[in-house]
Amino acid sequence: MGWLNDETGLEKCAANFTPLTPLSHLRRAADLFATRDALVYGSERRSYAEYHARASRLASALAAQGVAPGDVVATLLPNVPAHAEAHFGVPACGAVLNAINTRLDVDTVAYILGHGEAKALLVDSALLDLAETACATLDAPPMLIEVPDAQAGIAASGKHLIYDELLAKGDPDFDWIMPGDEWESIALNYTSGTTGRPKGVVYHHRGAYLSTLSQPISWQMTLFPRYLTIVPMFHCNAWCHPWMLPALGGAMICLRDVTAAGVYDAIGGEGVTHLAGAPIVLQTIINAKEHERKPFDHIVRVFTAGAPPPAATLAAIEPLGFEVTQVYGLTETYGPDTECLWHDGFDYLRGDDRAEVKARTGVAMPFMDGVTVMDPNTMTPVPRDTAALGEIMHRGNGVMKGYYKNPEATKDAFAGGWFHSGDIAYVHADGYIKIADRSKDIIISGGENVSSVEVEGVLMKHPAVSLAAVVAKPDEKWGEVPCACIELKEGQDVSEADLIAFCRERLAGFKTPKRVVVMDLPKTSTGKIQKFELRAQVRDL
Repeated sequence: MGWLNDETGLEKCAANFTPLTPLSHLRRAADLFATRDALVYGSERRSYAEYHARASRLASALAAQGVAPGDVVATLLPNVPAHAEAHFGVPACGAVLNAINTRLDVDTVAYILGHGEAKALLVDSALLDLAETACATLDAPPMLIEVPDAQAGIAASGKHLIYDELLAKGDPDFDWIMPGDEWESIALNYTSGTTGRPKGVVYHHRGAYLSTLSQPISWQMTLFPRYLTIVPMFHCNAWCHPWMLPALGGAMICLRDVTAAGVYDAIGGEGVTHLAGAPIVLQTIINAKEHERKPFDHIVRVFTAGAPPPAATLAAIEPLGFEVTQVYGLTETYGPDTECLWHDGFDYLRGDDRAEVKARTGVAMPFMDGVTVMDPNTMTPVPRDTAALGEIMHRGNGVMKGYYKNPEATKDAFAGGWFHSGDIAYVHADGYIKIADRSKDIIISGGENVSSVEVEGVLMKHPAVSLAAVVAKPDEKWGEVPCACIELKEGQDVSEADLIAFCRERLAGFKTPKRVVVMDLPKTSTGKIQKFELRAQVRDL
């Protein structure tokens, strides 16, 4: 099917077939957009020619340090130019990029470095203690390459090889090691999922490439966008946006710390046209003080994900000059793979009705073969009646290769020929999906995934705690935050503040419960804690 009767001589060759890879975008941009802004960070400006040369130097220098194709190179970096350069320089030497969440605790960082077998680690000087402590626990720690930040006034420690010194040893004309097969791995991202230990999500070049050409369609991007880095590059590689921008000759405006003043300065001063982030970012913009605001006369297009933005948030931000689109995805789908696609049929909507539609999970982006809601037991689509619930399933080039060193979890995730998201949703008559709940009790706080199991495990280590259950509690700033409900051991007493402090010593800040409530936990006849009831009880605390 699909073949001509006689295709003699019609074979793949170098002239008609090249494995898809986002690396090709920067190689093209270095020639076509050589003098245009590629990276902007404070007073630093780098053209596409300079961007390509620095990525080439990094690839060359890493290879000279013994990084071989297939090795993992990790990062502990904020959204600074070196992190963008690593997105090209690391795979350009054949290695796999592992961007690690800078907000994680030492133990988790050590686990990721050990599980991924990182050969080198690019680390921001401000995060050096975290990196050194994590590496000290490893039998084969990675080589540390320190990245100071002059724009932020963060100096090098003098204890490790400096990033720019490494680049100085590299060859700007290094011949990039392009993938021989687009199924080759380009990135390794760890997601907390539903267990305490994170799972390694493996991306291939093909999926990353197709995401970079699909998202501009969904985002109504044309040539030369000016994009503000708010989504961390350690989060699904900033939704593949670092790889996407060179295809459009766009400028990446780097923002190390997300503040209202920083966002407005970038929009008013640098002409930012696009930004993405969790609803908390929208609140930051809305709540900016007068002296933090800077005027601008264009529409800024925003992708938001993590939790549907409240109607009040959309009503407040759009008059300020922002057009918001709700998107949805997971680490396993290269970031967003659905969009709340706006069409003419929605134009008549106003107020809460408009906000309700904008908060839908939406429909599949162009690079996906399908995103739908199914009964996970029968693997049949649920009716489009906004009542029947099912699990969101994903299929297409925007789905991960699988979980690194975890074939059983990979097999389970792909059962029935679809990726099982674990997210529960219903479907509108027009085919638009809407998330109703998250299965397995994942809490999304400020765009970060929090495993309730992990937090419960920490609480259970406290000598006064008999039983713990952690659920999401709505929060105006963060969308939702962890709330711990506990039963104490007989004769024990402990304050809420002491339990929060106990967790803070053992968990990343965003995972620490913001409230702790002592109660008799509601249970089924088999002893299972009824978390749906707990959510209702803590909602208004």
